[in-house]
Amino acid sequence: MNKNLFEDLKYKVFQSGNPLFFYIGINVLLFVVVALLGIPFFLSGTGTVDFSLLIREYAGYPASIAKLPTRFYTVITYQFFHDGLLHLLFNMLWLFWMGKIFLDFLKPRQFHFVYLAGGVAGALMYTLAYNIFPVFSGSLPEATVIGSSAAVMSVIVATATLVPDYSIRLLFLGDVKLKYLAIGYIALDLIGIASANAGGSFTHIGGAVMGFAYIKLLQNGRDWSSLFKRKPKLKVVRNDQAKSSGNKTNAVNQQEIDAILDKISKTGYDKLSREEKETLFKASKH
Repeated sequence: MNKNLFEDLKYKVFQSGNPLFFYIGINVLLFVVVALLGIPFFLSGTGTVDFSLLIREYAGYPASIAKLPTRFYTVITYQFFHDGLLHLLFNMLWLFWMGKIFLDFLKPRQFHFVYLAGGVAGALMYTLAYNIFPVFSGSLPEATVIGSSAAVMSVIVATATLVPDYSIRLLFLGDVKLKYLAIGYIALDLIGIASANAGGSFTHIGGAVMGFAYIKLLQNGRDWSSLFKRKPKLKVVRNDQAKSSGNKTNAVNQQEIDAILDKISKTGYDKLSREEKETLFKASKH
């Protein structure tokens, strides 16, 4: 049974093609690996704190521009490491909830772009803030940021921008529209700029800007995720009339779904007709 569970997890994370499972799986896997590697440090008397600082130093994104030539890779790695279990848990829960909605309307390729580009935008915002505002000058040489929050924030805001009136039910609050949820998160981050976690707030804002900009450009016909688009391969098919007829039917159905998704990208989910919504709902069940 354990083997079957392992195989199932392996398939979902690495083979299913679902980017939501991939990013959650990678984040959780790295957290577990780091936690296990920290045990020998603790038992040796060195302490897990020192090991955590080591991970943050080499995987976290530095605020100092002088460190970037030797830490350039951290613009990606910092998106996959976390400071603690709660940090990981809340990020992955929001990524799961909002990511499912995102993938109901857009493509996996677009999810990859929004997640990674959101993390990069968050890092750039962090660098700008710490190198521009004098209040951070004292902590600039050693400051680093770590966590997937900027990438998750990018997904949240992108989803809220695409379908702003889509509602989710929250504990104690009831049904809340995504646009109000996103506004609330951004407001908290703006307030958080004056707190001890100012760096995290700046990265969140950078991710939010990227998520918003991506959807707005997508609605105007410009898809930045085309950078990840694979070139179609030519296929040789048998001249079988029955099979061709079946493929033609599937192709027409897929074309209809693609047309609906394009319409959502340009005008939003609310502009769909009742028939289009039913078609999209039926397609999501297969």
